[in-house]
Amino acid sequence: MKYITTLLLFVSLSVFSQSKTGTIDIDLIISQMPAFTQVQTGLEEYGKELDADLQLKIKDYEALFETYKTTEAGLSQEQKKEKQQTLLNTENDIANFKNNGVKLMQIKRDELLRPLYQEVGVALEAVAKAQQYTLIMQKNDSMVYIDPSTDVTRAVLTQLGITLKE
Repeated sequence: MKYITTLLLFVSLSVFSQSKTGTIDIDLIISQMPAFTQVQTGLEEYGKELDADLQLKIKDYEALFETYKTTEAGLSQEQKKEKQQTLLNTENDIANFKNNGVKLMQIKRDELLRPLYQEVGVALEAVAKAQQYTLIMQKNDSMVYIDPSTDVTRAVLTQLGITLKE
C-alpha cells in the first residue's frame, strides 16, 4: 500500500512539474492593435445608421399621429380603431427597435472584433508553443494575484509586431 501511495505521489509531481501556466490580457492586446481604430469607427458608423433608422421611425409615427389628430373628427368608429391600432403597432415597432439596437450593436461589435481575436489567437498559440505553456488563462477582475512572470501579454504583442503604448 505504501508503494502505491509513493508511486502516485511521484506520478502527480511529475505531471505537475510538466505543466506551465500563464496569463494574458487579451483586451489590452486588442486595444493596442492598429485595426482596433477601424473597429471603433465601424461601430460608430453603424450606431449612426441605427440612430437614423430610429429617427425615421419616430418621424413616421409623428406624421401618423398628426394625421390621426386632424382627421379624427370625421372618422367612423371602425376607422378610428384601425388608425389607433396602426399607431399602437408603430409605437411597439419603435420600442422593439430601441431594445434590439443594443443587441444589434453587440452583434456588430463581435463581428468586427472576430478577425482581431483570431489574429491574437494565432500569435498566442505561437508564444505558448515556443515557451512551452500548457495552460494560459485570460486575466479578469476575479483574479486576486497573478505573478508577473507568468504574463505572456508582452510576448504576444511582440509576436504581433506591436509596441505597447503606455
